Order: sequence, then C-alpha cells, then structure tokens
Amino acid sequence: MNLNVPAFSHFTHDGLKLAYFDEGDPNGPPVLLIHGFASTAIANWVNPGWLKTLGDAGYRVIAIDNRGHGASDKSYDADAYHPWIMAEDAVALLDHLGIPEAHVMGYSMGARVSTFLAMAHPDRVRSLVLGGLGIGMVDGVGDWDPIADALLAPSLDDVTHQRGRMFRAFADQTKSDRQALAACIKGSRDLAAREDVAKVEQPTLIAVGTKDDIAGSAQELAALMPHAEVLDIPNRDHMLAVGDKLFKKAVLEFYERLAG
Repeated sequence: MNLNVPAFSHFTHDGLKLAYFDEGDPNGPPVLLIHGFASTAIANWVNPGWLKTLGDAGYRVIAIDNRGHGASDKSYDADAYHPWIMAEDAVALLDHLGIPEAHVMGYSMGARVSTFLAMAHPDRVRSLVLGGLGIGMVDGVGDWDPIADALLAPSLDDVTHQRGRMFRAFADQTKSDRQALAACIKGSRDLAAREDVAKVEQPTLIAVGTKDDIAGSAQELAALMPHAEVLDIPNRDHMLAVGDKLFKKAVLEFYERLAG
C-alpha cells in the first residue's frame, strides 16, 4: 500500500465540481487514470501503488474522482452516470489541463468509460489500458440490480447476495455516498456495440485476473479490436488484480514499446 496521498484540485463540468490529482513528472507523457465503480482515485491508483509506479517511471499521472465518487459532486439521477457522460468529464479534465492527448487507463467501470472516451474522441487517446473488463464490455457483466439493493440496505448484515455484499463492504470501506453509487450502478451499465469497439484503433492492453468472475474474457474482447493484446493476471480476482506487480510491469513495458 502506498499511502502518500497527493493534493487534489477541482474543476467544474456539466454543473458538477469534480476532483482530480495531477502528479508525477509535469513534462512526462501524460497518463489519465479512470477508477472503477465504488472506488476513488486514491483507492484505485494511489493505495495500490500505480501513482508511484508511473511517477517513478517519468510519467505525468492524472486521476479523476468520477462523478458520484470520492471528493467529486454526487448526483442521485441514474441518467447522470452513462459511461459516455463520464467520458466527457474525463475529456473536460484534459481540456482543463491543456492536454491534447494522453494514455488512458481505466479499471472495471473505468475501463468502460475509457472505451467510450476512445470511441467519441479518438484524437485525445494515445493508447488504452483496460483493466478488469473483457467481453463484458459488449455482452454485459451479469445482474447488477442486487448490488444497488445492497448499497441501499440498512446495513451489510441485511445483504445476502454475494457480489452485493462485496460491493457494499467496499463502499462502506471507502465511506462512499451509497445513494449516489446506487444511481451510478443503474446508469453506468450501457454496453459498447461490437461494431463500435472494432473501430477503436489505438494500441490497447486488456488485463484481467484469471480468477475474475465479473470481467468476461479478455481474449474475446481483444479479438474484436484491431490493435489489442491481452495480459492474464495469474490467480487474481476482480478486486485483487488492480495492484498486481505483473500488471504494473506489463503496462510500463507496453508504454515503452509505444514510445520506442
């Protein structure tokens, strides 16, 4: 765990005040990080060591707290959380910082948002790293209604659904606004169409844990994309894959190949 929490700044987009950090080498290649559902920039990127890993490697490291999460404003309207809307938040952050193009890395829901960003604004995305999401991008990742119910339950003791308990416990751990997260889980599940994913031309690394029962097959998603490669993260489930050393090493090598 790397607990050196960076300073956060704010910008406004779509009527919401959104939090972000901008760290690492200010002159390095920019990497924009988009966290997963019920997570935060700190929980997804600082604590598991991504900020340190990328910063030490000479990158400019930017991470947003997605709307409804962390220190960003919360909406209780499910329609505020469609992935293409959150993708526009990320583009607005790049605009705010004057960054024309960045490497974009997202985990789980953040991978979905990153893909919608690449589809809508291909000129802003140098490359994609999609963690914790495979063919679930286009086929869906199961029934998430019990997760919304779990988030709104009086306490964890009232939740029996296994995946619901996992996300409720995580939301409690991150001290999240559970009403906002329940709206988010209802609104953010839009699928990407196969024909749209097939048009994503950027070099893409898809990284999924071999014990991840949420993401779906990384190989099947990569097969739809013209320039995608796969990393199987051994013996890691959806929650544990994000900080894996092999994942970090593969991302640094991926970026080095692109630079070379």
